Amino acid sequence: MIQTKTFGIWGNTEKNIFWETLPKILDWSRKKGITAHLTERILSSDPGTDSDHPIIHSKEDIDKLDFMLVLGGDGTFLSCARAIEDLTTPILGIHLGDLGFLAKVTLEDIFQRLDQVSDGNYAVEQRAMAQATIHNNGNVKTYTGLNDFVVKNGKSHRMLTCRVHVNDHFLVSTYKSDGLIVATPTGSTAYSLSCGGPIITPDVDSFVVTPISPHSLTSRPLVVSANSTVRIDFPEEENNIIFTTDGQIHESLDPACTIEITRADYEIGLIDFIDNDYFQTLRTKMDWGRRGEG
Repeated sequence: MIQTKTFGIWGNTEKNIFWETLPKILDWSRKKGITAHLTERILSSDPGTDSDHPIIHSKEDIDKLDFMLVLGGDGTFLSCARAIEDLTTPILGIHLGDLGFLAKVTLEDIFQRLDQVSDGNYAVEQRAMAQATIHNNGNVKTYTGLNDFVVKNGKSHRMLTCRVHVNDHFLVSTYKSDGLIVATPTGSTAYSLSCGGPIITPDVDSFVVTPISPHSLTSRPLVVSANSTVRIDFPEEENNIIFTTDGQIHESLDPACTIEITRADYEIGLIDFIDNDYFQTLRTKMDWGRRGEG
């Protein structure tokens, strides 16, 4: 690995713990002789922050960095991943949230891990991104997400009827439910999991299609190849459809729209360490395999 010379900081500026941690990281970077770049949001949220640091104005600025350091929960991590898009700049997450599956580093071991990264003692794990192409009233929009895409009825508390095809000519089902999730393996531990979907390890090249509170005992999550095209339409709907990317970007769609979900043509790099264990993360953060105490 090439020795680290620069990195960017992307954080949840609404958390007090972020502002408590930021000066310590900047102090670490000065001692290491590594240049820390700050986002415009960080500097605008606290004008008193050391303005001598270079500012990240655009995606092009991120492209010049050795890695991005994300301080926050999974939502902060997801927003950074979408900003990076097809760049090769990897992400290291520092967990400041409640549950947090994407951030691999805790506050307790932050500087041990940063020292490892600065010495080039790490690996980069590639995670698949999903792409949604929406045909809506003659317009075409494209979104990318690391976790999932969700469709729901635009009128709250009403059941959504949606039809799902895989690879265009194979009808999977017409789902009657509160909504539908199409998740990547990374997103399988998020909203999809809470709706009864399976946990899929990141190296399994797939999507999981998970109905939300289906009005049927036989509507169950379905795992399909990531080489598939999952097409969703709404032939019985009259109300607008709400489409959401990674729980953060919302779009109101005409019910005559069509959504096609495929694997994106690029992946996101996550900084990882040889002693990290995915299944240990499941056991620690979700009590995976632990019996209840009577």
